[in-house]
Amino acid sequence: MDRAARDELCRLPATELAIRIRKLEISPLEAVEAVLDRMGDVDVTLNAYCTPVPDLARDSARRIGERLARGEEVGPLAGVPVGVKDLITTRGIRTTSGSPAYEDFVPDQDDVVVERVVAADAVVLGKTNATEFGYSAVGHNPLFPATRNPWNTQLTPGGSSAGSAAAVAAGLGPVALGSDGGGSVRVPAAHCGLVGFKAAMGRVPVWPGCRDERFAGVSGWESLEHIGPLTRTVADAALMMSVLAGPDPRDRHSIPCGDVDWTEVPADGGVAGLRVAYSADLGYLAVDPEVRRVVGEAVGVLEKYLGCRVEAVEPGWGNPAEAFAALIAAETDLTGMRRLIGEHGARMSPHLVTMMQRRWTAEEFTDANMVRKAVVNRMGCLMSTYDVLVTPTTAVPAFEVGIQGPTVIDGRKVPDTAWTGFTFPANLTGQPAVSIPAGWTRDGLPVGLHIVGRHLADAQVLGVAAAFERAAPWADRWPTDPT
Repeated sequence: MDRAARDELCRLPATELAIRIRKLEISPLEAVEAVLDRMGDVDVTLNAYCTPVPDLARDSARRIGERLARGEEVGPLAGVPVGVKDLITTRGIRTTSGSPAYEDFVPDQDDVVVERVVAADAVVLGKTNATEFGYSAVGHNPLFPATRNPWNTQLTPGGSSAGSAAAVAAGLGPVALGSDGGGSVRVPAAHCGLVGFKAAMGRVPVWPGCRDERFAGVSGWESLEHIGPLTRTVADAALMMSVLAGPDPRDRHSIPCGDVDWTEVPADGGVAGLRVAYSADLGYLAVDPEVRRVVGEAVGVLEKYLGCRVEAVEPGWGNPAEAFAALIAAETDLTGMRRLIGEHGARMSPHLVTMMQRRWTAEEFTDANMVRKAVVNRMGCLMSTYDVLVTPTTAVPAFEVGIQGPTVIDGRKVPDTAWTGFTFPANLTGQPAVSIPAGWTRDGLPVGLHIVGRHLADAQVLGVAAAFERAAPWADRWPTDPT
């Protein structure tokens, strides 16, 4: 297969690739070999995959191909290559969480979402790079080379699902799994020109899938964490959700999903008359002027071309950033994490060490819960009037690799995490939210449009995203390959 044909195959959306594989027009092995070959060309620069498993991927593809040739029933993702974030456990495949503390750790069980994509006959390509334990929204960690943004390799792809986003944006697999405790699926989607979907809390079970006591420090954020797909199209996100969603007895928060027909969402009707609350800054965030411009134009598409009733709003809650940080700490295994720092701290991320060693108080944790309740209440009042809330996904476009974030935005001095302030309120409330490409800056960098829906209104969120996608398509726009 020549390079042009290979790249054309690598750029097929998962929905089309799955159909063509099922029709025997493309074999699973051909699809996997094309991605592995392309990975050899571009991932030496991007560092999207920290632990590729080419031999396992080929073996899996061959088995699925043999079943197809025999006319056997296969799953909805049959032969589709998938990347898995390195925070998500994979049986028999190294899972480091981007940390020296787990440099050689190989889990004995799959996470429930890995069980589901494998049962759907997807082909796991390997583990994608992530920030250490997911405690950052960028793309570097102390264990592997920094992941770089395919649109400009001097810049971060965002994180913490950095490798998953970079892989999909560069054609190194049409879909990938990420995790999102405060925006870690939606943030890199915004910076890489992708769809990043965080379903409502409980739609996708979260279960660590590992009995090994060495993994004790990786506790997860039970009331904040979500698993979700990164894709190039809304239809691919819906396809992934058809596989990922549904209850599991190991997650006490998981819920039935019979109210959503995921495969019908992208073809749903129009959104004319939908009530859209639009906030450019939530009333308190500093926002880059280019982000304001691009998102403002995207909101104009919703209003002028799609017939939505858009109103500018300020949601009415104060900046909950400090409370969010306290909630993360409260849901962390501080004892286990501090033990890891005692053993490996000299090699671990300085911002993570500082956060874990801080002497948190009970009052800080209870105050944070009060702030969370206030956000939930204010959001509930807002969503009683509007169908969706629309904002930028991030306050800035992608910035240079190696920093946590800019400290000046639009002339205002800010903490280096302030640029992520649009996404984590939806983790506090558990509402469904998606980032889709709003457009590109004058420098050619993607900007994300963030759409938040009412409680459990996942289908409506994806429906709005699909309508915008039809009005302002993006999937035919690709970054130039790094040289």
